[in-house]
Amino acid sequence: MMKRSGLQQNTGFTLIEVMVALTIIAISLGALLNTSGTQANSATYLKQKTLAHWVAANELAQVRIAKEFPGRGDKKGSTVMANHEWFWVRTTKETEDKDAREVTFKVYADKERTNNLTTLIGYATR
Repeated sequence: MMKRSGLQQNTGFTLIEVMVALTIIAISLGALLNTSGTQANSATYLKQKTLAHWVAANELAQVRIAKEFPGRGDKKGSTVMANHEWFWVRTTKETEDKDAREVTFKVYADKERTNNLTTLIGYATR
């Protein structure tokens, strides 16, 4: 009986294959972390926009239910909602109807009113 003397085959991964796999995993995890960070920022921004819109809607409702017809021009003010002070500018303009006024609210998150989060246009009547 004759014995065959041959090389034994290894069935493991080579170093290059392992390095390529680790590189792919590292790139994928980096992209995943970036995406989750972007989603967290987007959620915060959307929450701010929603609250700012509620502030504008509440202020417009206050103008509508007030006994006094709003005068023309700009008025600045602030409102506290959700433990945050929101700053707004109300612009009131005449319309073709003498008994109606166009009222625009712009709401900001900062006192300097540099970052407009929402704008709401409505009408007030006598």
